[in-house]
Amino acid sequence: MDDATGKRVQEYKDSLKTKAEQLIVKGFPEKIVKLNELLETPGFSHQDLSKVHQELNIPIPEPILLNHSQEEPPSKRARVENNLEDVPGTKVMVLPNGPVPCNKPICDIIHIVKPYIRQLLEDSNLLKMWISFMIPKIEDGNNFGVSIQEDTLAEVQAVESEAAAFFDQISRYFVSRGKILSKVAKYPHVADYRRAIQELDEKEYVSLWLVMCEIRNRYCALHDLVIKNLEKIKRPRSSNAESLY
Repeated sequence: MDDATGKRVQEYKDSLKTKAEQLIVKGFPEKIVKLNELLETPGFSHQDLSKVHQELNIPIPEPILLNHSQEEPPSKRARVENNLEDVPGTKVMVLPNGPVPCNKPICDIIHIVKPYIRQLLEDSNLLKMWISFMIPKIEDGNNFGVSIQEDTLAEVQAVESEAAAFFDQISRYFVSRGKILSKVAKYPHVADYRRAIQELDEKEYVSLWLVMCEIRNRYCALHDLVIKNLEKIKRPRSSNAESLY
């Protein structure tokens, strides 16, 4: 690696360290306050979960009446019952009112939550690299500060993994809702499928509220952990001369 490339790499490391320290000292407290305020807004403080229910736009068709005499011979009745083309009614999976929309209240909340998930992912990644750059070379003895760095790094990595899992949770909600909606379209008379959609929407609302709480809690925990151990994280090994003064 030539001198110019080495200089650019060092500049990148120095800028990353500066960003990470500003994030810990200023960025994290600001996010904690903002998340607390957001959790107090009406969108995240519904006591009545029915407010997230939404009309499915899948009507219940009129019941199909089969007109044939019980006095007819069994062979004739069988031909009538088996000839589906002669039976009027609603075909399977037909949506006469058009497409079934996503749940708008839930989508509005997801639109708010997703940027915070992504920001937590980016912030934890930045913090992870900052700690990694400050881990000193491997030596014998005086590794107490290094163990603090490693424990903090492990906690940051756990937060990063959890933030990535939040995205997966959102996608699973839409897949699950789509599967139940296909059942509603196929069996529009079955009320349990319609109720299952309502229960799923309520569950997702509570889950999104919990995700925002967890994001706030993770910022609090990381800020507390790093601030308490900031000196050891930045200077894991101190000389005997430094400890005397």
